[in-house]
Amino acid sequence: MVQEIAEFSENVSDDKLEADVEKYLVLAKELGANDAIRISTDMIIVDERVRAKCYSPRCPYYGTNLNCPPHFDWDLEKTIKIISKYKYGIFVMLQVPPEEQTGKDYDNIKHHIPGARKMYEIVAKVQSAAFYDGYPLALGFAGGPSCKRVFCSTVECKGIKGEGCRMALKSNPTMHSAGMDAYSMAKKVGWKIYPIGKTTEPSQIAHGLELGLVLI
Repeated sequence: MVQEIAEFSENVSDDKLEADVEKYLVLAKELGANDAIRISTDMIIVDERVRAKCYSPRCPYYGTNLNCPPHFDWDLEKTIKIISKYKYGIFVMLQVPPEEQTGKDYDNIKHHIPGARKMYEIVAKVQSAAFYDGYPLALGFAGGPSCKRVFCSTVECKGIKGEGCRMALKSNPTMHSAGMDAYSMAKKVGWKIYPIGKTTEPSQIAHGLELGLVLI
């Protein structure tokens, strides 16, 4: 079914906004999310230590794509200021099999991470739905590994060469690249999230999580 396109309006009623947000929660679940909840933007946690984890231990995708530091160069003040312009966030959660996020070979491009790609796609589709409903500034953030790992693991990022992103309508900055503490946010809303590292075995955790956020 073709989506109806709404006229942009300077003033969106509270009733319309509430109804649309509920629609996006349903949409996220229809697209495969295990859960999606509405949060007020004052529930978004921004912490400089999140960005510090890009540097120590140094992430292998640092500097390799437009959506990771240093190319994604928002400072925390900019993140906080941008968040303050929105009322709600569509916070999305997808459970993935433990095997998808564990093991020493996680960074091997042959290690498949379909859940991460699905979360990017859910975020992009919810953001797109909001755009066509009359919210031109809806803004999406993935929560998992960088877009380089998910979409362009075998090729150089065209974006950092000034040639335009290959996956511009699917790739978004991650929550952590903008300094958002997605783990603490997940815990606060009651989602079970486990520490996963190089030595984690699949049998040690119930599931992995992919997280996403769309600001409305």
